[in-house]
Amino acid sequence: MKYLREGGRLFLALLSAAILNEGVNAEPTNWQIDPEHFSVAFEAEHIGYQMQLGFFLEARGQFRFNSDTGELFSGRIEVEADSIFTNNEDRDDHLRGGDFLNSRRHPVVVFETNEFLSNEDWSEGKLHGDLTLLGVTLPIVLDISVNKQDKYPFGHRKETIGISATTIIKRSQWGMEYAVSNDMVGDSVKLRFEFEAIQQ
Repeated sequence: MKYLREGGRLFLALLSAAILNEGVNAEPTNWQIDPEHFSVAFEAEHIGYQMQLGFFLEARGQFRFNSDTGELFSGRIEVEADSIFTNNEDRDDHLRGGDFLNSRRHPVVVFETNEFLSNEDWSEGKLHGDLTLLGVTLPIVLDISVNKQDKYPFGHRKETIGISATTIIKRSQWGMEYAVSNDMVGDSVKLRFEFEAIQQ
């Protein structure tokens, strides 16, 4: 009986080691952001009266991520500058023009990630990367919440992860200085990303 007990302990120890080793050696996988569940929003102060809200209606992205360890290897989000929408045609045309996004010359706003620093269960963390806007690339940090990861309950989709991300940038750092000096339009712009990504 003594040998059986010791053998049982040895088997459990080997099994635990194998499980832990599998988690450590798990391969990262590619995740594609679902364009039907991808919202890119922003807000900026207007003459001190209110925070003007808006969206970018066309965006895409993908990232390489190990969902067992929470390790991010790479990621890229592309936003079509001329898809900006604030529910006012004249204002949207102005925002697409040279005073703001200059979408004809710089049609795509790009964010590329290079590091994700998270808490122990990687449900929250800081996403570091570079934002390219108006041809200028500068580092930014986003606050990340990993809302849920599970098999999608509808259709034949694979494992799905849901993420919320926010950051605040100073647009003048990218050369977008229109109406900053006279405080007509706020320099600080809050960006918000909400999306679901599907494991490939």
